[in-house]
Parts: sequence; C-alpha cells; structure tokens
Amino acid sequence: MDKKKLLKIILTALVTAAFLFLLFYYEQDKRKNGHALSILERSAIYAVVAVAMNMLTGFTGLFSLGQAGFMALGAYTVGILTIPLEARQNIYYISGMNETLASWHMPFIPAMIIGGLVAAVSAALIGALILKLKSDYLAIATLGFSEVIRAIIASPQFDRITNGSYGLKKIPRFDTIFIPVIISAICILLMVLLIRSSYGRAFKAIREDETAAEAMGINLFKHKELSFVISSFFTGIAGGMLAGYMGSIDSGTFRITLTYDILLIVVLGGLGSVTGSILGSFLVTAGREWLRFFDEPLFIGSWQVPLFRTGFRMVVFSLLLMLVVLFYRRGIMGDREFSWDMIFRFFTKRRKKVEISSQGGSHD
Repeated sequence: MDKKKLLKIILTALVTAAFLFLLFYYEQDKRKNGHALSILERSAIYAVVAVAMNMLTGFTGLFSLGQAGFMALGAYTVGILTIPLEARQNIYYISGMNETLASWHMPFIPAMIIGGLVAAVSAALIGALILKLKSDYLAIATLGFSEVIRAIIASPQFDRITNGSYGLKKIPRFDTIFIPVIISAICILLMVLLIRSSYGRAFKAIREDETAAEAMGINLFKHKELSFVISSFFTGIAGGMLAGYMGSIDSGTFRITLTYDILLIVVLGGLGSVTGSILGSFLVTAGREWLRFFDEPLFIGSWQVPLFRTGFRMVVFSLLLMLVVLFYRRGIMGDREFSWDMIFRFFTKRRKKVEISSQGGSHD
C-alpha cells in the first residue's frame, strides 16, 4: 500500500471518529445540546431525500416535484403502524380507527420499510402513466400527484385511517441520534452502490442523450421507471424517519414547500453529486437555524434596528444563497464527488503559488 492511499485511509478514519465523538458528546446532555442534535438529525433525514432526488434528477435527468407526497406516504405508514395501541383511542377520538388497522402494530424499522414500499408501489403506478412526459410536464404531473396525496390524507373520508386534518400524534420518537444517522448512512450507501452499478451507468446515459442510449440497447421506460421507483422508495424511508423525528405529523407537514427545500439542497450541492447533496442538506438546515437571531429585535441603546424582526432571517438566508450561486454556478460540488485527492490538489496549488510569489520577491 502506497503512502498516499494510507494517508487517505487515516484521514477518513479520523474524520469519522471526530463525527462520532461529536455525536457522543452531544448525546451526553440532550437538554443542553437539543438544538444541535435537532439540526444534525433533520440534516441526516434531508440528506437521504436529497440524494434520492439527485439520483432521479441529476443522474437520470427526470425532473420530479413529488417528493413531499412520497414522504407523506412513508410518514403516515410509520405513524399508523407504530403508535402505541393504548394511545390510539385518544388520537382517533372523532371517528375511531379502522378496525383492521387498530390491531396492527410493529417496531419502527419494519414499519419504515413498509412505508418505503408503499411509496415505491405508488411511484410504480403513477410512473406507468407519466414517465413518458418530458421535463416541465413531468414536474407538473408529479407536483399534482403530491398535492393529491396531501388532499387525500386530510380528507374526512380517510379519518379512520389518517385521522384527517387532525393528524397523527404520539408517534414514538428516536431514543438516540445514532438511529437516524445510521439509517441515513445505509440508505445513501445503497444508492451510491446503485449509481456505480450498470444500472447507474444506464441512468447517466439516459440523462446525456436518450436517443443514443436507446440505440445502445437501453430500455428507456424500464430504466426511468426503475429510477423513479427506487428514488421514491428511499424518499418514503426518509418520510418515515421524519415522523420518528417529529413525533407528530399532519397534512400541512408535507406542503409543496418541503419539495422546494429538497430541490434547493440538491441544486446548492450540485446536480449529479451525492456528496454535494449531503453537504447541501447540512448547510441549508444549519444555516436557517443559525440565522434565527435576525428574527429577534435588536436594540442599540433605546433605538430598535428596524430590519431585525420576524422573517428577516429568510431574507438574509436568501441573499447568502444568491452569493453562493453566483460563485458556484453549478452548485458547491458541481457534478464531482468529494475525494482526498481534491484536497491534496488544492493545497499543492496553494503551495506552488506561495513558492512562486516568494521566488519573485527574492529576485526583486
């Protein structure tokens, strides 16, 4: 093993150990570090959705806006199946719970997988109808599907299943942050393996040129459907994790703005970059929280600064995003993935510039 490869392994181990140490440190005092834990937990969940959306949009070239709908399917499946039996009568106090579902109860992990499968089956059915549409029309169709799902969830006709507009409460929450972090890591790893497989290469070929891909023998509809279903499965998994993170959900949790947030993460990180989506999820989630002080009144003596009020945080956040987009037109990572070689090249270039400037100064 050469020295460079050994150095990469050591650096990866150190970064992983530092991240785990940070999680252990925060876990020691959840009351004190609750805000930081909340940011990390939500970021890990959004990272799964962002990578799933990137696999569909960035790697396959299909523009979908149905993520909120598939997350809702996963979240409600988890909620319905994991709420303690003794608490259901108090939650479904209007119409009562469906008799068949009332006796169903299972642990979080199996319920989450079923939630992902519900989202995947729904994607397979809707995909058979809409995946022949192009670009904007596909986006509009998936957006409509998402809103239909939200309307059905809130509908009085489904009160005995989804509890209608009252939503679901007392969903068992995660005992430790390690549960969503580990699940997110496994989901992202599985998607990375798929992207690097022959199916992933077919997805990229479709993205680059559908006509050429078809001429090479790639079945366009089969691979588009596969990408759509797999992306929706992991989106449903993330929806289930969101239910476990929040503890209570309703139809308002899954408005179209949720999809826009995920799209923002994907574009900011870089279309076609898994590590970009992960980085973007942490930056967007943490950035919104860290800027909350802009929403609080600011006084200089007895004079109140007029801009510091509720909502100003999002103005500052939007301005920062505009600056990032101006300097990184293709997102922070573009279509590249993080590698230690990238870091080595950066420091090598910096060192060469310093050497050249110092040599120029000595000649003078």
